[in-house]
Amino acid sequence: MGDDGEELARRLESFRNYLLLLARARLDGRLRSKLDPADLVQQTLTRAFERREQFRGASDEQRAAWLRTLLAHAMIDALRKHARPGGAERSLEAALEQSSARLEAFLAADQTSPSGRVEKRERLVRLADALAALPEDQRRAIELKHLQGLALIDVARQMNRSGPAVAGLLQRGMRALRNDLGEPW
Repeated sequence: MGDDGEELARRLESFRNYLLLLARARLDGRLRSKLDPADLVQQTLTRAFERREQFRGASDEQRAAWLRTLLAHAMIDALRKHARPGGAERSLEAALEQSSARLEAFLAADQTSPSGRVEKRERLVRLADALAALPEDQRRAIELKHLQGLALIDVARQMNRSGPAVAGLLQRGMRALRNDLGEPW
């Protein structure tokens, strides 16, 4: 792999936690025992490197959109292998876009200038990295509540926890995110 290939590999790798966040948010709970979100992300990054000549964009924002599409295709392929009933393909791609939109809304970044878009992308990646560094239960609670938009009671049900226990996880996780990111979220 030459210098250009190494630089591309580093650039793609910078999206790992972002893609992992999206994959965890959209992977059906019933398939978690059969599919690992980390494996899906690795397949996505490998496919992106192998198909790098197909990328037509110039910005990291466009690269993120392309990677989301590749992730959706990797998830669709995995779903087909595990015989999920029809309709999953279109709904999965839409769900990934919706998760990405929620992530962006979570950042409350309403910037349209080129420098604003770069800053937003950097904040998305930083947020995904900070979420990845949280303890598993805090990360999962935040993802379910803020990225999937579930009510506290539904988060508690999915996590087999009480409402107050989940509220505590959310509070500690959000505090850790604020400290890690150094921003008033």
